[in-house]
Amino acid sequence: MSLAEDMGSPAPFKPLKQKPPKVSVKRGDNGAIYISSDHPLPEMKRSVPHILEERAAEHPERNFIGERDADGAWRFITYGQANAKADAVAAALLARGFDSSTPLMILSGNSIAHAVMTLGAMKAGVPVAPVSVPYSLMSSDFAKLRHVVALTQPKMIFADNGDLFAKALAAVGDGAEIVTQSGSVSGATSYDDLVSTAPDDAVRASMEKIGHDTVAKYLFTSGSTGMPKGVVQTHRMMMAQVAAGEALRSEEPDPNEIPQSLEWMPWNHISAGNIGFNGNMSSGGTVHLDAGKPVPGMFDQTIANLREVSPRVFGSAPVAFAMLADAMERDEALRASFFKNLEYMGYGGATLSSDIYDRMQALAVAETGMRIPLTTMYGATETQGITVVHWVTERVGLVGLPVPGITLKLVPNGAKLEVRVKGPTVTPGYVNDPKKTAEVFDEEGFYSLGDAAKFLDETKPELGLVFDGRVTEDFKLSSGTWVSTGTLRADAVGACTPLVQDAVVCGLDKPYIALLAWPNIAGARKIAGLPDDADPQAVISHPKVVEHLRAALQKHNKAGGGSSTRIARIHLMLEPPSIDGHEITDKGYVNQAATASRRAHLVERLYQDPVPEDVIVV
Repeated sequence: MSLAEDMGSPAPFKPLKQKPPKVSVKRGDNGAIYISSDHPLPEMKRSVPHILEERAAEHPERNFIGERDADGAWRFITYGQANAKADAVAAALLARGFDSSTPLMILSGNSIAHAVMTLGAMKAGVPVAPVSVPYSLMSSDFAKLRHVVALTQPKMIFADNGDLFAKALAAVGDGAEIVTQSGSVSGATSYDDLVSTAPDDAVRASMEKIGHDTVAKYLFTSGSTGMPKGVVQTHRMMMAQVAAGEALRSEEPDPNEIPQSLEWMPWNHISAGNIGFNGNMSSGGTVHLDAGKPVPGMFDQTIANLREVSPRVFGSAPVAFAMLADAMERDEALRASFFKNLEYMGYGGATLSSDIYDRMQALAVAETGMRIPLTTMYGATETQGITVVHWVTERVGLVGLPVPGITLKLVPNGAKLEVRVKGPTVTPGYVNDPKKTAEVFDEEGFYSLGDAAKFLDETKPELGLVFDGRVTEDFKLSSGTWVSTGTLRADAVGACTPLVQDAVVCGLDKPYIALLAWPNIAGARKIAGLPDDADPQAVISHPKVVEHLRAALQKHNKAGGGSSTRIARIHLMLEPPSIDGHEITDKGYVNQAATASRRAHLVERLYQDPVPEDVIVV
């Protein structure tokens, strides 16, 4: 029985204010399956800065974005103030002769200044290129940062704190105007001076030229190999995403309600930077910037924020849900604040385990008497969000169904169905890379994601699609048995909750499957009964941790039933995935092939006999 159930029937779900699934499925002569939503896409808004101007005119005094100051107090910028400062930035850029060929690059993370620079550049028709912060602060050679600068040739580079980003700016700043809000970078332009520029008629003229095909951003994704690719982001792509969300809404929002949200995910990704940011602005909401992250030692900030901010929607990775459940199970006041306005939760980046699902539902029922809908969206930097779970379901692991305006094409590829997509949210291509652009679109103009999906039930397509791994990551054991890496990785991580954060599935041409895994040190300390300052190596080798992990994988193996899912050995790694070594993509997805190659010595240890002491035999 689920923890969310009482002795009788399960508690009802809180209503999800979205339309039920309604899709059309057609089959082609070549075995391809075409899936589209029957909910029509409404007329799209013109552009991101046009939405800002609408909201600034409607409620100029409403808080738009909040961040904590040096003393920990919230400071806000209103919609009216953001629009005025964006006009000033646009005027400054236009006065410098900037246009669609002179991008603005942003190195620092989410902030009010980051948002103003972005919106101002968009008003001037200048593409914005937000870059992953680790490229500047966690890289030793700045290779990826140098690459994205060479690819886009920015004429201005912004970093909030010049001192913090000084080394990165020195490495790539030649030929670009440097803008900082604080710090002492020689020759840098002051952000305060920039936003003091008097707007003129050039800004109005620029806004009149902006349309759906205007390039708004360049977002970077390393995908599964090599250096980051620059993905063109047009206003059409982002406005189609906003319109798709409106199309699925089952009732008009309360005009007197100001949606509150808390955002930690970086704006250099589509999830927060496009879908979250634009959606919040379209709804006239207030977003609070969360300096916390779902990692030990940093999630306390998120918890503190959730004591003050009661979001309408909470989205994060499953690891954050586990940490949040831990905190709310100990703190009823936190639980009350979290569920006060919550309509639903959204997870992404990994499969949500049934254990975490049950714990969150038990907390929701204890606080509200109802279960909370959990949704997820699937997509890529090149496509925005293309499928979503927009109905109440008790099943975790779905990727949903196509959003309005999108057509999915499932193409037979070996034993799998490869996902391809066409629609207004899809990129026109890659920056300065026509060859790569041509490679990723098929003969019908569908973008190929490289992922696989399948129907939960082919006879009932309205139940949704299930992620079926990466087509290119699957491999064969020495017996000839195919291993579906993506599916097995998600299942194994879920089975090992809360001990494992992520894993690499090994076994190419080997007799059995083994895992290289990154442990959740906080979860392991709890199981071992060790203090917070216990040595990580002592934690992961503790007998209780080893036995807990062995039992979890034995249970997984028993349920799997075959060599294609049976895990024989596992090694826990303390060294995090390397950005410079291409082990982790910008979206946080572990590059299986790159990690196995870089850590080949660890892969070999998994298959040694006698078994090394640091390898756990399941």
